[in-house]
Amino acid sequence: MATKSAGCPFCHIQLPFSEIEWHVNNHLDEEEFSRDSEFALQLASPTKANSLATPNSDVLAGQDRRPTDYARFSNDIASSNKGTCGQKGLFEILEGEHIHDQVSLLVSCQIKSNFYRIEEGLMSLLRKCLEAEHGLTRSAISGHIDHFQSTSSEDLGWGCGWRNIQMLSSHLLTQTYGAKEMLFGGSGFVPDIPSLQKWLEIAWMRGFDVMGADSLDFEIYGCRKWIGTTECAALLRSFGLRAHIVDFGCEAVNNKMRSADGQGQVVQGRARGTPAIKTNGPLDKFLHFEVQCDGCEAFPIRGFIFESTQRENFHLCSDCMDTGKYSSLEFVKFDTAYSSTSRSGKEFNAGKSDNHQVLFDWVWNYFVGEKSVHSKASLEQFKERVITSQQTPLYFQHNGHSRTIVGIQRRRKSGSAKDEEAILLVLDPAQRTEELARALRGNSGWQKLVKRGVHTLRKPEYQLCYVDPGIAYGKELEQLKILDSEAFKY
Repeated sequence: MATKSAGCPFCHIQLPFSEIEWHVNNHLDEEEFSRDSEFALQLASPTKANSLATPNSDVLAGQDRRPTDYARFSNDIASSNKGTCGQKGLFEILEGEHIHDQVSLLVSCQIKSNFYRIEEGLMSLLRKCLEAEHGLTRSAISGHIDHFQSTSSEDLGWGCGWRNIQMLSSHLLTQTYGAKEMLFGGSGFVPDIPSLQKWLEIAWMRGFDVMGADSLDFEIYGCRKWIGTTECAALLRSFGLRAHIVDFGCEAVNNKMRSADGQGQVVQGRARGTPAIKTNGPLDKFLHFEVQCDGCEAFPIRGFIFESTQRENFHLCSDCMDTGKYSSLEFVKFDTAYSSTSRSGKEFNAGKSDNHQVLFDWVWNYFVGEKSVHSKASLEQFKERVITSQQTPLYFQHNGHSRTIVGIQRRRKSGSAKDEEAILLVLDPAQRTEELARALRGNSGWQKLVKRGVHTLRKPEYQLCYVDPGIAYGKELEQLKILDSEAFKY
């Protein structure tokens, strides 16, 4: 059934009815309205039409950027139009346009994402809290980053991947040399989710991660499909950023990148994931990633799960049960305490969480400057309790959810160097930014929102995405179109 849509009166983009009011309200911001009005005038004037083909136009006046670098990058875009033709799902306003013109048009029409701004700076507050802790601890954290939370009116339940891309982008724009000029056409801001979806479709058109694009039917704009690490890497690489992927898993992982499925899991093809032990997190209170509804194929199941007592591995969601097609006598109702346990009582084993220590070792060495799992400096070697790393935050993916790692802490629980534990410092899109800021300002309760120990990692596979410094051009940019990964097996 086709989704009903309407055109935005400002930029004329077609959007689903559910999104049009929110989209138009964003235009009412004075800065955005001024920029779109200028763009409309240029569209109406044939003499100015050519000015849209360069990012150095008056539309972007006042932005801090290097025009020569972006012009060089734009030439790479124009000369690398080798993506798959006839792809589905490309937004209507860009149909038939040359990719270079599509980029210019999107640069002018994209909308800045709203977020709760923490005036003191999120990472500054976190640093103060870490410095105030007792005991022998050492922490390495990334520089500036803004927290983007999922909201019920926009993306709750499906947009965590996009929110993590926004968080990572907020860091890149302010901390990574050259990124501000390259990302999102030199706009200097983090776009909203629909704009990011358009940028990803352009990346697919240009040939970045064709395998991943095919797994999502080359369609992402206006959809609530889940994305994962591969989409994050493909999007950033399309701007010339050197994004890389690292796999951690209990089973053998191919060194060639396996594309993410619609739920963001690292798998071959479009297969569903196997049941897994649940972790304790905000989304787990109302979303169930263990099973798929066998009535309407909804995944994840929201609310109650109904498990058949007569048919093996048969589950329904509340909506299907309410249709009256199924007998309530056949099903057992589970609430948020549901776990993937069969009637035989044997629970799925996702592997011992201790195995994930290799991931913690890699993250520690990454933030202190060495991406490996073979070296680990002693805590005494660090004179400062908290150091600011030059590395980017990490896009942190597992089956069903993604978060952003902004640092890591090591602490000694006793006098022995062998009695140490590592703790990830994580930002979760499911958390409310205002609540996080309040906890950090008061130095109370922030630990349960940010800290994640090795015992909390209960999934069999995890995936990280990080960005190396520098901008890729020419042949290197072409090579970035094929995604691969570094793999660690345990």
